[in-house]
Amino acid sequence: MKAVVCVEHGMPEALVYQDVPTPVPGPGEVRIKVEAAGVNFPDALIIQNLYQSKPPLPFSPGGEAAGVIDAVGEGVTDLAVGDRAVAMTGHGCFAEYVVAKRAQVVPIPAAMPSDVAAGFIMTYGTSHHALKQRAKLQPGETMLVLGAAGGVGLTAVELGKVMGAKVIAAASTDEKLALCRDYGADETINYTDASLKDEVKRLTGGKGVDVVYDPVGDRFAEPAFRGMGWNGRYLIVGFAGGNIPSLPLNLPLIKGASLVGVFWGAFTQFEPAVHRANMAELLDWYAKG
Repeated sequence: MKAVVCVEHGMPEALVYQDVPTPVPGPGEVRIKVEAAGVNFPDALIIQNLYQSKPPLPFSPGGEAAGVIDAVGEGVTDLAVGDRAVAMTGHGCFAEYVVAKRAQVVPIPAAMPSDVAAGFIMTYGTSHHALKQRAKLQPGETMLVLGAAGGVGLTAVELGKVMGAKVIAAASTDEKLALCRDYGADETINYTDASLKDEVKRLTGGKGVDVVYDPVGDRFAEPAFRGMGWNGRYLIVGFAGGNIPSLPLNLPLIKGASLVGVFWGAFTQFEPAVHRANMAELLDWYAKG
């Protein structure tokens, strides 16, 4: 089969398109003939050896793909050849075929196109898990989304509104903020033009936000944390800004606040039943528009 392969760590220009052996599903696995693959920020990190997961060279990047199951391994009884599904594997999806463990595979409805499914599960799954299980977001609460025009940022804006929160979107340009408003943001902050902490306080009447959703890190982490209110929950989703920030530990103390890690990939493995329930809810929301 053909695959995009990382033969040495570097930028996307170093990837090669070549023939590789077609994988065979083992016990508890399925093989998907790939129709579409999602492209996410971790894909850019993993080929530079900068991601948490570090597969040995050579490997095919690509963390999620959608298509049709064309082979099932021993012990898989609830999926069959011909079923449409999406797989979340961490890597290996930029190929004509991908093998995944059963727990990594989610059936997709007939009405969902493969290109939509391939870009749906990871970003929406991350934000749904972050807001539902980790933040325990409640209707009427206020949340701040950093990097709100990115993949997980926009899904956090959307899902925050679905869950009944007031959403403040923060991004680096007015064009990005206009996109956030299209996705439902109630308020926006351009954090290159204004003090993030001061704007958050202004928009919340001095109270601060209940939840911060942070896939950026870097220099925005501390002012965002200072913009939280009492009993706030700070969701650590990623470090797209490039630097892992430091935080004075007296801040969580004086705010009664929580720093909460969000590692969706590990969650899907450690809590597969909860993950399946999350996917069912997300796909139901998708079907309802």
